[in-house]
Amino acid sequence: MPEPEFLKIVRCPACGGDSVYAPKNLYRPFCSARCKNNDFGAWASEAFRMPADAPPEDGVFGDPKLQQ
Repeated sequence: MPEPEFLKIVRCPACGGDSVYAPKNLYRPFCSARCKNNDFGAWASEAFRMPADAPPEDGVFGDPKLQQ
């Protein structure tokens, strides 16, 4: 007798809905192609960026030992 298949349900990172996390879901961890494509579009347009402390525009760049 085959083992019963237990489905792992996760939250879709795009819409927050339920998503089946299994090989049969081609879009995992997303719930649909739409959510997967929206997320990819956000990455491609650089909507997802890590915050960085940018130096002042008039600041000197490079090795601090060479700026003396």
